[in-house]
Amino acid sequence: MSFLLLKVRRPCLSSLSTLFLRRLSTAIPHVYGDKYETSSSSSSFIHPTSIVHPNAIIGQGVSVGPFCTIGSAAKLGDGCLLYPSSHIFGNTELGDHCILMTGAVVGDDLPGQTVFGCNNIIGHHAVVGVKCQDMKYKSGDECFVDVGNNNEFREHVSIHRSSKSGDRTVIGDNNLIMGSCHIAHDCKIGNYNIFANNTLLAGHVVVEDYTHTAGAIVIHQFCHIGSHSFIGGGSVVSQDVPKYSMVAGERAVLRGLNLEGLRRRGFNVTEDLD
Repeated sequence: MSFLLLKVRRPCLSSLSTLFLRRLSTAIPHVYGDKYETSSSSSSFIHPTSIVHPNAIIGQGVSVGPFCTIGSAAKLGDGCLLYPSSHIFGNTELGDHCILMTGAVVGDDLPGQTVFGCNNIIGHHAVVGVKCQDMKYKSGDECFVDVGNNNEFREHVSIHRSSKSGDRTVIGDNNLIMGSCHIAHDCKIGNYNIFANNTLLAGHVVVEDYTHTAGAIVIHQFCHIGSHSFIGGGSVVSQDVPKYSMVAGERAVLRGLNLEGLRRRGFNVTEDLD
């Protein structure tokens, strides 16, 4: 008798698995570089295993995969994609066509706000917009993270809110933040920067535009990193880095001009550097 039951159950389980996989494949579009495909440009899909608060505002063409969470104050722009087990908490806004990879966590159920512009990718198990790790933070303070457009935050990146009311952690546009980087409270990051893996910024660091860090570097709090500069791998930066320069070392020192970086940005040998 048990043998007969097994024979009957197997086709049922197989058909259920096939149905689940088909629904999953339609719920989660394929991503190719900066392009994505959805089955419909206007309708949204929310997987039945996900928890979406009825007060959340969901744009058109949004896809929410299995086991996701979207809180009551969340706002998702058109075409956003949430891969399985990604979560949006607190007062969080995503612009159009943002992507949360599996395990990503955005926002926090605390006073304040996390805001993203358009076309941002939040990588696997990245955490953006949670409480800072600063002892001057006081419970109840409204703290903020503002993120611009076209940024990619790779796996295990962490970006924290500001440490006090009225201040903000700010990320500009078109930045590539590689795996396991950390951007602490109150940092101000400009545009077109590349942070290689394990770049760690302490609180209140200012980074201008077109900078490039090699892997496993540490930047001390309140340092200022000038535009078009390069920081060598394994460096500990405890002072400001001038524009256009290259620094490196266990206590980073000036090594000269960032000649290769300047060449790539179209500078020539006769050009004056302001």
